[in-house]
Amino acid sequence: MKLLARIRKRNFVCLIFMITAMASAHAHGPTRQKVTEKIEINAPAEKVWAMIGNFADAATWLPMVESSTGEGGNEAGAKRVLTLTDGKQIFETLKKHKADKMSYSYRIPAATHDVAILPVTNYSSTISVKADGENSIVTWKGAFYRGYPNNDPPPELNEEAAISAVTAIYQAGLANLKKLAEAQQ
Repeated sequence: MKLLARIRKRNFVCLIFMITAMASAHAHGPTRQKVTEKIEINAPAEKVWAMIGNFADAATWLPMVESSTGEGGNEAGAKRVLTLTDGKQIFETLKKHKADKMSYSYRIPAATHDVAILPVTNYSSTISVKADGENSIVTWKGAFYRGYPNNDPPPELNEEAAISAVTAIYQAGLANLKKLAEAQQ
C-alpha cells in the first residue's frame, strides 16, 4: 500500500512539474534571432570597402534606400537617416567603425523605430569586408527580436516576418553591391 501511495505521489509531482514546464515555455516570449548573409564579389576588398565604408552613405549601394543623411561621420555615436523608396525613414546609430578591419556595427534605437517599416525590435548589425585573394567576401549579420514583444504575435510581427524582412534587405543589398562593384572592374 505504501509503495502504491509513493508511486501516485511521484506521478502527481511529475505531472505538476510537466504542467509548470509547459506553462513556462509558452510564457517565454520572443527569442533573439540572427541572420547572416555573405557574398563573394569579384573586386578587391579595398574597392568594396570604399563603396560601403562611409556610414552615412548607404543610398549609393542599398537599392531600397532613396537617400541617406548622417551626422558625426564614422565616429561611434554617429547617426544616419535612411529614407526608403516609399518615403518612410529608418534611424540608425553607429556603434563602432573599424576602417583598418573594414567593418562597422550599428543599431536602430528603440525610441526611433517603427515596426511597421521593419518588423524587429532591439536590432543591431555588423557589415564587414574581407580580402579573398583578388576578390572580397562581404558579410552582413544582424541580431534582433521580432516586432511584437509579447506572446501570440500577429503574423506581420512574428519571428518569421522579422527573419524574412532582414534576410531580404541583406540579400538585396549584397546583390546590388556585387553588381555595382563588379561593373566598375
